[in-house]
Amino acid sequence: MRRRQRRMWLLGLPWALALLATVASSSPSTDPSDRGSIFADLSPEELRAVRTFLMKRPELGLSPNQGGPLAKNSLFLVELLPPKKRPALRFLEHGGPRPRREARAIIFFGAQAEPNITELAVGPLPRPSSYRVLGFKGGRAVPFSARPMTRLEYELLYNALVAAMAPLEPLLREATGFGFQNCSERCLTFSDIAPRGLGPGERRTWMVIQRFVEGFFLHPAGLEVLLDHGDPDPRRWAVERLWYNGRYFSSVRELAESHERGTLPLARLPEPPARQLFSSYEPRGRFASGTPTEVHGAKVCEPQGRRYRLRGNRLEYGGWSLAFRLRSSAGLQLFDVRFDGERVAYELSVQEAIAFYGGHSPAAMQTKYMDAGWAMGASSFELARGVDCPETATFLDAFHLLDADGPVRFPNALCVFELPTGVPLRRHFDSDFQGGFHFYAGLEGRALVLRTTSTVYNYDYIWDFLLYPNGVLEAKVHATGYIHATFYTPEGRRYGSRVHSHLLGNI
Repeated sequence: MRRRQRRMWLLGLPWALALLATVASSSPSTDPSDRGSIFADLSPEELRAVRTFLMKRPELGLSPNQGGPLAKNSLFLVELLPPKKRPALRFLEHGGPRPRREARAIIFFGAQAEPNITELAVGPLPRPSSYRVLGFKGGRAVPFSARPMTRLEYELLYNALVAAMAPLEPLLREATGFGFQNCSERCLTFSDIAPRGLGPGERRTWMVIQRFVEGFFLHPAGLEVLLDHGDPDPRRWAVERLWYNGRYFSSVRELAESHERGTLPLARLPEPPARQLFSSYEPRGRFASGTPTEVHGAKVCEPQGRRYRLRGNRLEYGGWSLAFRLRSSAGLQLFDVRFDGERVAYELSVQEAIAFYGGHSPAAMQTKYMDAGWAMGASSFELARGVDCPETATFLDAFHLLDADGPVRFPNALCVFELPTGVPLRRHFDSDFQGGFHFYAGLEGRALVLRTTSTVYNYDYIWDFLLYPNGVLEAKVHATGYIHATFYTPEGRRYGSRVHSHLLGNI
């Protein structure tokens, strides 16, 4: 009997240990950094675990991202699926159970009867064992034609463009000195615009042909090409229309024959200089004042060390505390933002950057950019110490799984630093109106900055969240990089300004 009881006790031991582990994992934590961890980005290990789990599911039929046909099933994006607000607040405020940690996965289903884009919730992390479909209201599917561009499609698009432009090589060489065919230097490239069509189901892109030099965004060649790449088979892609130097052409052959007959007004571009190209970032010129520009300017210093604390994805500064993450799809997010212990925002995040343009050329008049479609968060490349952020800043890496076969590390993608504002937080000079004063009091103006950037091709967005000691929270974006520009024609001046000899800065 005693042996039997002992055996039953041993059999029950794993169950009891599992129960204790479950209770321990779901019990509330008093550690602030642990509270913020429910909003933390997925680790490289979690990203790999989600991808491995999904790749092994036979019903999904996933193929590697790189190589192969467009008409395949592939995993495009994996990122954190934030917990729903109600269970998150129960955990943060009332000691409720820790919300289930899940990933959001976007799959391109191209190899099936009705190609589509599907979002999945995958969990629980760190060891996923199930998934469910995240549908839209009404159960409508996202068509395959609405998918973001991938590296594979860009490669195929470039190859199709090079092949289609072969009859125009003499024209392009004569007008620009650059070309597409058998090119290793003095090459042409392109920038594509969006939306890719004017009606549902279309995937037709206007491409601005440019000379591939530093700052090629500012070197349009005068040629724009409309290419239909809606068919999953690139062999069926075709050029539908062209625009050259203010005129439309219905085919490549029509434009080539116009050049051969000598009836085409050619837009000859000057040879780009070997140095001090206007589109480069090479410093050039001097100011008329003669004040020194070759010496260092003012710098930020921390004479007694840092006045903020980073614990995982939890940031504390003065009365402020918050959790943050760098969402691959759209960018920087703040959660559970508190001042002096009181929550002032549950979530504050970058959602979208939209740029609408007008113009005389077809590419310019159709440009309506919604930059989250280019994954602004995963466009957060390395920040330069002393330029993008002060030398004193703390730099943080980011990991993304976007259009890749594994997690990719983005070094120094975020930075945190304290910044003197140059303006007193508050001050008062109490004059006695007799040449003296009763008192003077003032407080230095400072703010803590959490910064990242999104380089979406020609655009560079600098995203800042600033925390001030008086409880003010500021969100700020700085736009820099290169302007969206097209080839100059006199008619184009109705839609922008002439910024160089052959360049129009579109509005």
